[in-house]
Amino acid sequence: MTLPGRHPWVKSSYSSQDGGDCLEWSPGYARAQGGVPVRDSKTPDGPSLMFGTAAWAAFISRVRKGELST
Repeated sequence: MTLPGRHPWVKSSYSSQDGGDCLEWSPGYARAQGGVPVRDSKTPDGPSLMFGTAAWAAFISRVRKGELST
């Protein structure tokens, strides 16, 4: 997914530092459009997912609490 104009992708702080599991999202797009785009940084031209802001907030909350297994 190519985001319009000035909404860059950023690497999640939860992504591994060894170049493995890398998730990117666009906080600028999320603020401007109300949806949270997510993609695999190893495949920037590949598919991406769009989450509603409430669903994304619930997911991040569970990650921070350690409720999701790897």
